[in-house]
Amino acid sequence: MEISDKRLQNLIADTLAIEAEEAKKAGALGFMARALVQATMPHKKTDSNEFVRRNGVFSLSILAPSSIGLPYGSIPRLLMAWLTTEAVVTKNRTISLGNTLSAFMSKLDLVPTGGRWGSISRVKTQARRLFSASISCSYNSSESEGESGFRIADSHELWWFPKSPEQSTLFESTVTLSEGFFKEITTYPVPVDMRALNALKRSPMALDTYCWLSYKMSYLSKNTEIPWGVLALQFGADYTRIRDFKRYFVEQLGLVHGIYPGAKFELSEKGLILKPGRPHIPKYDTKSAQSQPAKCE
Repeated sequence: MEISDKRLQNLIADTLAIEAEEAKKAGALGFMARALVQATMPHKKTDSNEFVRRNGVFSLSILAPSSIGLPYGSIPRLLMAWLTTEAVVTKNRTISLGNTLSAFMSKLDLVPTGGRWGSISRVKTQARRLFSASISCSYNSSESEGESGFRIADSHELWWFPKSPEQSTLFESTVTLSEGFFKEITTYPVPVDMRALNALKRSPMALDTYCWLSYKMSYLSKNTEIPWGVLALQFGADYTRIRDFKRYFVEQLGLVHGIYPGAKFELSEKGLILKPGRPHIPKYDTKSAQSQPAKCE
């Protein structure tokens, strides 16, 4: 996929804006769920109601009711970042989504467009898929094993009118996160710059790569080589050939590096070599949350 001159210019402009002011000072400090940084959601639609991604000894399984389906693409990732940020800031499991669909979409920096494939129908569909999903995280090594699971939301009410996104509803749309998921995302949130997510929102792979690099660079202390096969299990389950995954991943990595030039890495025949560098979010402060490395990489 070639990058258009206009898109390249936009990325350069976004990079300069991000470097010019720290996310916290700009009001763009956001957070992402750590479990969904280590292993990610589907990039595209799948017919199965279970999706598994692996990152070393860590595995993430996402289950969905067969009548609803799994969340996929960029929108659930933007939704998850927004929900996690709201949960960290408000310290409340019940999160208001507002009285109009268009107002909520503006919070995600999405422009409402109609039609079958427009953003309006996709946001409501993907929100329902995300809120109805369950997550299972497991660690399995030669020394120990463990598993924890939870629904993302205990309940949700979406009163929006897709055909009239600016029409105010009588009741407020809300989602109540499950206690287990709320504890996970508020105890160990991964800090991100929401402007970076907005700049990369056209690509689920780029969003995943940015969040992962931000997390890794926050604690990486030595050069670490990650084999292409391991990266493919974590990021590219849709690819049957490693070389196809590598080609696309490197392309998306280039986009991310344009937004986050402080990330240091090299490409080798065997894999990606990460080097200690400057975290994209140097410092952040939440009274009840501290970012810590996950138990398993």
